[in-house]
Amino acid sequence: MQSVAAEMRHAETAFLLRQGERWSLRWFTPTVEVDLCGHATLASAHVLWTTGRLSETEEAIFETQSGELRARRESDRIVLDFPAEPVNVAATAREALSVSAALDLLYPPKFVGRNRMDWFVEATSESEVEGLTPEMELVGQLGQRGVIVTVASSMPDADFVSRFFAPQSGVDEDPVTGSAHCCLAHYWATQLGKDELIGFQASARGGYVGVRVRGERVELIGTAVTILSGELETESPVI
Repeated sequence: MQSVAAEMRHAETAFLLRQGERWSLRWFTPTVEVDLCGHATLASAHVLWTTGRLSETEEAIFETQSGELRARRESDRIVLDFPAEPVNVAATAREALSVSAALDLLYPPKFVGRNRMDWFVEATSESEVEGLTPEMELVGQLGQRGVIVTVASSMPDADFVSRFFAPQSGVDEDPVTGSAHCCLAHYWATQLGKDELIGFQASARGGYVGVRVRGERVELIGTAVTILSGELETESPVI
């Protein structure tokens, strides 16, 4: 699976294996296996429904390294039921300096902490987040899976803005990171006092993620389309 993911060269490649009424699901970047991935789960559910392996009225139930995950359809949207991943440790002053230096932040961040997977940084402005050019070598030395950088949004169609950097996991910048929103949703729900929000991830490709906070769970809301299908050859010819 790791070799196939290295060939695919996408942020994550998902692998499904039927286990009775459920599906085993694992995710790999080009270099490592990860514990949680939103978009590859969204795509996995979409494939199960569109290929007839599940009817569109059935929930997709996945067994993963982050426990049981579920996906269901709401009209033309897909809703993922994921664990909340709240920030649970505040960074020390030394850690905050290291993270700030790696990101090449212009101003001291409002907050630096981490959850079980990632560093988490609340910056001071949207323009700073959108203009970040991190020192990827330094970011890769920070440990954790990656670094989430965020700020409250001034846009009418989003509540917060974020970016996600993970060179230590083989992905310098992920275009849109569903699993990061399991942390972002919880943080901004607390900050803004509402449990339904929209996040915009300001990468070069960019994208919106709808979120609903449900206690210790977070619902991620999005859509999927099939753009390519094919067969994987399991053996290469000898040259």
